[in-house]
Amino acid sequence: VLALFAPWVHRLAPRRSGWILASLPFVLTVYFVSHVGALAHGDTFRAAFAWVPFLGINLTFLLDGLSLLFCLLITGIGTLVVIYSGGYLAGHPQLGRFYAYILMFMASMLGVVLSDNAIALFVFWELTSLSSFFLIGFYHEREASRVAALQALLVTGLGGLALMAGLLLMGQIYGTLELTQMMAQGGGPLQSSPLFLPVLFLVLAGAFTKSAQFPFHIWLPNAMEAPAPVSTYLHAATMVKAGIYLMARVNPLFMGSEVWFWMLVGAGTVTMLLGAYLAMVQSDLKRILAYSTVSALGTLTLLLGLGTTRAAEAAMAYLLVHGLYKGTLFLTAGAVDHGTGTRDVNELGGLRGAMPITALAAGLAALSMAGIPPFFGFIGKEAIYVAALGSPTAQGLVTVAALIANLLFVAIGLIVGIRPFVGASKETPHPPHEGSIELWVGPLILGALGLVA
Repeated sequence: VLALFAPWVHRLAPRRSGWILASLPFVLTVYFVSHVGALAHGDTFRAAFAWVPFLGINLTFLLDGLSLLFCLLITGIGTLVVIYSGGYLAGHPQLGRFYAYILMFMASMLGVVLSDNAIALFVFWELTSLSSFFLIGFYHEREASRVAALQALLVTGLGGLALMAGLLLMGQIYGTLELTQMMAQGGGPLQSSPLFLPVLFLVLAGAFTKSAQFPFHIWLPNAMEAPAPVSTYLHAATMVKAGIYLMARVNPLFMGSEVWFWMLVGAGTVTMLLGAYLAMVQSDLKRILAYSTVSALGTLTLLLGLGTTRAAEAAMAYLLVHGLYKGTLFLTAGAVDHGTGTRDVNELGGLRGAMPITALAAGLAALSMAGIPPFFGFIGKEAIYVAALGSPTAQGLVTVAALIANLLFVAIGLIVGIRPFVGASKETPHPPHEGSIELWVGPLILGALGLVA
């Protein structure tokens, strides 16, 4: 509803519209935080509304520990991104439309992680693809933006159709479309069914395309044609993690299967190493961050595939770690581009004097990304090693792969979070300057949270 009215809100208060529109996701963040205590004691909250009852399709929403973590990422980082957008796109003639798109996307993502009905989840899943198409192609006068938006829509949309087929087959096997009712029956009915492998491949097609797993990873770096707040929100904190959410949600039904184990561990390991390597050979700040995000998504997929309690804990910890430091770095990359006119690391240096607050935020995030204690990133990486060493099979291979990726992440963190701000000053297209409060309050909060956590 707020998305529908966002253009009018911006028209009435153009300079303060970002702050006004961010009030809803902020209130939602507080609302979800208020449930932490109850959920920590094992409670869950469920609400159901009839939609197409004779087909078993209901709007059923479930808040448990898993969905709560994603809701906090969606609404918390969403609040800061909406505020940031008001400064980053200030004066843009279509900023009101942008607000409508990003709020539509936020609602869609909340629908994905809260839906307990398989068909409702699919509808929200495709709405994230549709709204991301508008956001990636926001600079629609550029051909590269239009091509990137179409590519993302085709890859994630086709994956979504495969997911729908998989969810419908699961509904036939279990006799229900409610995910909690499937979980109550356990993985036995599914894994003993002759449709098990088709369901597995269809569900993973949806998850892998959304979360940019090899060989579907290529759409994510191309999506960097979008404005910086879109890259932050969709491609670091939320949309690309919808596939991670799906794999985590259905993991109890597929866990124990060797095919599930090797598909997730194999694809996750390849994606993790390939993404880290490709990030190292880029010079554009956003493309470096995009490929390192691909690597992080591979790490999360690998952890979910291991199927142990330690691996699940590590995946959820690293999910939050990554959201905090990568959200910060995407926002600071946008601020650097906004303040200097370039994102090429070879053309940047010595910006700490002209952009001290941005430099501080980027430095905090870079240290967390590198896994330096006492930052939250250190805990996240230690959890990954504990999980890798506890792998049911191939402990050595998984641990060495994680170590190589994490070594590369140290270098990547230094390149994107430290290098532009130290050394001798370089001539840039615009005289470097700190942006308005909207451009630095978000990254500073997210960067600080990586230390506080």
